[in-house]
Amino acid sequence: MKVSELHYRTFRGGSKTYFNSSLFFPGEVRRDVFHLYGFVRVADNFVDAVPADPQGFHRFRDLYHRAWGAGSPCGNSIIDAFVELARRKGFDPAWTEAFLRAMEMDLTRGRYDRLEDTLEYIYGSAEVIGLFMARIMDLPPEASPAAQMLGRAMQYINFIRDIREDLGLGRRYLPLEGTGLERLEEDYARRHPEQFLGFVEHHLDRYYRWQAQAEEGFRYLPRRYRVPIRTASDMYSWTGRQIRRRPLLVFERKVKPGRLRIMARLLRNLIVG
Repeated sequence: MKVSELHYRTFRGGSKTYFNSSLFFPGEVRRDVFHLYGFVRVADNFVDAVPADPQGFHRFRDLYHRAWGAGSPCGNSIIDAFVELARRKGFDPAWTEAFLRAMEMDLTRGRYDRLEDTLEYIYGSAEVIGLFMARIMDLPPEASPAAQMLGRAMQYINFIRDIREDLGLGRRYLPLEGTGLERLEEDYARRHPEQFLGFVEHHLDRYYRWQAQAEEGFRYLPRRYRVPIRTASDMYSWTGRQIRRRPLLVFERKVKPGRLRIMARLLRNLIVG
């Protein structure tokens, strides 16, 4: 099964860093990664649309359930490719259900005031993606905790980077507890720069702790897989460094590495190994 133009466009439009890094996976793995991300990006697009499209999401979810239960193609190429991948690689159906629940939470919940609640959302929206990826790459079970942690760390830096975008969608994933802040809107943050700096430092420190734990699992990755995963991880760390230098930058633009930076890091990781 080749990567369709639809999968290519869907993945490319959703994640510059991971899309460009994934181009360096071996062909069969690259196809599976595109089929995975095609499914998760389409589901995410329903809930992140402005306005959100809950009916579209529920139709998508219900169609997946019918396709999974029937064991035969449903006619939706994004869903059919994912179901084929899930069966072939032995994905736990509970992982997909956790992902779909997290997407539905974006339709019903806007604020997360406790870390425990944020982590519940992260499990379904990101940690299970790490578990899917571990199965795609046929990693040993020992790699699963690190795969989950990498998904958690990457999602957390996205929360920090996307503060302005998420506020525009009526969402705040990062708890304010213990930071001295009452809210995160730009005008308020600029009037309380020291508190906002402390808030960002607090959450970046947590991200880097989780990132370090995740990278301990890179020893389980064969070299042909380590280069794209390492590169994506490096680029998320780069994003964190830019924000740490000037936290208010998150209100001015979306901090993301350009394609040339990603490719340069890929080349470096390819040479260094």
